[in-house]
Amino acid sequence: MARRTSRVDQGVTSLPSRLSVLDRSPTRRGQGSARALRDTVRFAQDIEALGYHRFWVSEHHSVPGVSGSAPTVLAAAVASATERIRVGTGGVMLPNHRPLVVAEQFGVLEALFPGRIDMGLGRSVGFTEGIRHALGHGREAADGFGDQVRELLGFFEGTSAYPGVHAIPAEGLRVPAFLLATGAGAALAAELGLPLVIGAIRGEGPMIEAIDRYRADFRPSSVSWSPYVVVSSAVAVAKTADAARRMLVSEAWSTVYSRTHGVFPPLSPPDEILALPMTDRERTRLEQSLDGQIAGTPDEVAETLAALAARTGADEILVTTSVYDQAERLDSYRALAELAGLRETSSAR
Repeated sequence: MARRTSRVDQGVTSLPSRLSVLDRSPTRRGQGSARALRDTVRFAQDIEALGYHRFWVSEHHSVPGVSGSAPTVLAAAVASATERIRVGTGGVMLPNHRPLVVAEQFGVLEALFPGRIDMGLGRSVGFTEGIRHALGHGREAADGFGDQVRELLGFFEGTSAYPGVHAIPAEGLRVPAFLLATGAGAALAAELGLPLVIGAIRGEGPMIEAIDRYRADFRPSSVSWSPYVVVSSAVAVAKTADAARRMLVSEAWSTVYSRTHGVFPPLSPPDEILALPMTDRERTRLEQSLDGQIAGTPDEVAETLAALAARTGADEILVTTSVYDQAERLDSYRALAELAGLRETSSAR
C-alpha cells in the first residue's frame, strides 16, 4: 500500500513552484563507483531537461553503497555537463574540512559557472569512529560548526579572521549558502540568516516545530532578507501505489541492513530483497522505513506533497529517490515534474 495521504488543508492544492533534486550517487549491485558517478552526471542532464530548479550532490565517506564522497568535485562535473540548472551540495560536511579550503573550492566553482552554484553545508562528522579518525577528528568536531560557518562566510565577505589571508577567488563572490539541519541546526540558520534545508528524520512534528522557530527567530542577512525553507523527502511516483512503494525497497533495505551489520550495501533489486528470509525485527524496520517515504500514484503523491507544503509553508521541495531501476527513477521524476507543471526543455546531452 502507498504511504497514507492527507487531505490538503485550507484549500491548498498546488506544489511549491520550485522542485529540486538531491542525488547521493548510489552504487548498484554489480556496478562500480565509476559507473555510479557517471550515472549521476547523466541523471543531472535529464533532471535539467525536465525543468527542475537545482541538482545537489552529497558527501559520504567509506560507505560501500554510496560513491559521492567529494561533492565539490562532483558538482564541477555536473555543472560542466549541464547548462542552466543550479548545481550544489547537499551538503559539504564542514567539520571535515577547513573553511578556507571550502571557500576556495566554491569560489572556483562560482568563477567557472557564475550564477549557478549553491553551497549547502552540514555538520555530520562521519558514521563510525574509524571514519572520524581517518578524517582527523572526533565527534566533538561538530560542536564548532557554528564558528566554522561564520568563518567560511567571512572569507566570501572579505572579513577573514586571519590577517592578510584571502580566499581567492571566493572573496567578493556571492554563492548562496544553505544550512542542512535535522532540528537543532534550524536555530543557527535563523541566527545567521541562511536558507534552511530540513527533512522529517526525527518525525514531522519536530520538523515543523523547528521550521516555526526558524521563521520566528530569523535575522535578515546579506545572504537572505527573509526566511527560506527547503523541505527534503524521498518521493516515488508510479502507475500504482504498490509499484511506487516497491521502488523504494532497495534503499530502505540498505538502511535496515546498515543498522544490523554496520555497512550500507549497494542497492539490490527489490524483488530479491522482498524474498529474503528476514527476521521480524528487520521486516518491521523495513516497513517503518517505507512508511516514512512518500510513494503512490500521481494523484496520491500530488495530494501528499501539497499537504506537506501547506503544513510546512515550504518554499521549495528537495526530492531524493534512490532506486535500483534507473528507468523507473527517471519515470518517477518525469511524473513529478508533470504534477508540478515544470516546463520540459531539450536535453543538455
